[in-house]
Amino acid sequence: MNKIALFILLFLIIINSNAQENTWSLEQCIALGLENSLEVKIKQIEIKRTQKKHNSIANNLLPTVGFDANQSYNFGSTIDPSTNGRVSSNIQYDNFFLSARMNLIDFNKIATSQVTKLDIERAKVEQEVLENEYKLQIAESFFTALYTQELLKIQETQFKNAKLNLERIEKEESIGSKPKSDLYDMQLSVAIEEKNIITTKQLAQIQKAQLFQLLNANQMDIESCILLPYLNAESIERNEGFSNPKLKLASLTYELGQKRIKQFRGNNLPTLSAFYNYSTFYYKPLNQPNVIVNSFSNQFADNKNQQVGLQLNVPIFNGFRNAKNVKALKFENEKEKVALNLEDLKLKQQIEIEKEKIKQITFLKTKLLVIKELNEKTFQTSQSKFEAGKIEAVVFSSVKNQFLQAEYDVLKNNLQYQFTILKLNLIKYDQL
Repeated sequence: MNKIALFILLFLIIINSNAQENTWSLEQCIALGLENSLEVKIKQIEIKRTQKKHNSIANNLLPTVGFDANQSYNFGSTIDPSTNGRVSSNIQYDNFFLSARMNLIDFNKIATSQVTKLDIERAKVEQEVLENEYKLQIAESFFTALYTQELLKIQETQFKNAKLNLERIEKEESIGSKPKSDLYDMQLSVAIEEKNIITTKQLAQIQKAQLFQLLNANQMDIESCILLPYLNAESIERNEGFSNPKLKLASLTYELGQKRIKQFRGNNLPTLSAFYNYSTFYYKPLNQPNVIVNSFSNQFADNKNQQVGLQLNVPIFNGFRNAKNVKALKFENEKEKVALNLEDLKLKQQIEIEKEKIKQITFLKTKLLVIKELNEKTFQTSQSKFEAGKIEAVVFSSVKNQFLQAEYDVLKNNLQYQFTILKLNLIKYDQL
């Protein structure tokens, strides 16, 4: 008997622990969403691709080394490589050429390296923008489902009271102390409340399903899922201003445009290069057995030639295309500067709107609490009158509905306040 009881106890503990594991906070939902988001994964791959494309300034200025080898056959009148004189013969000629060139000063390469470096930062900020917008979507979906879930709790609590009143009316009607009309009114009221509970349950399941679809977690047990209230209801204040990723992206885009102008201007600036050339050759007359030539190794050593030098390339005229490109990029950069100012203005306006919402919600909260308190007192008084038979069931149901509406309003106001604080923190600092 003790073993059976122990087994049942362990079974209940396991069920209870599993039920507790199916609770979800907003932070957990956001973490799961960011982990599963395919859009975020695409951006991460894009960042890696951009990093691979980047070459540092030192890499861009590294020397290029090339090796050329060719073998040719000259027939008839040709030049004897040993004497540089024209002879009438057939000669095999092998030429080997090694060259190295390094740009010491190349403004275009320097600007290109700066551009690709900014491309990496821009790709990272684009991911931050995507994640910030995704967090806002998750938060809005979470609070929508949370409101319906908490609304269901209020309805179920009130429904318990309605069933108790119905049982009382049924007993009193059976002994003749209450008329049939009161019983019908109460039955109708209970049926309506039950229908409302079913509707709210269905809506809660749909909203939770939409939330977890947004998180790419479609295998969740929606019916047992419980959303935890968001606890942080304080706005973050900093002295250094905003750190909104959209504003950072607009600023980087403007800076990137300036670097691209320098990149194209570099095509009009001088380039200083150092070079080194090494060459040698081997020759052999064909079909002339009496002619004696040095061996391949001896000719390779004797015929070698080396060249070291500096080369300055000063563009004088390279067409109007580059100048037109620079002018077009200037206009594009001006547009990016206006876009930056526009993004800053939109951000400040949005922050002001959210702050105004917080003020209004805070002001309304006091009024709603007063209304709820008065409705609760009225409901308690009406409950006593109804039990004493001093008011009809219709009047009592009306009072109860007013109290229920007051509870809805307080709940909605509280969740709106939490969501607005959260939204403000995400907009200003990209933090919960």
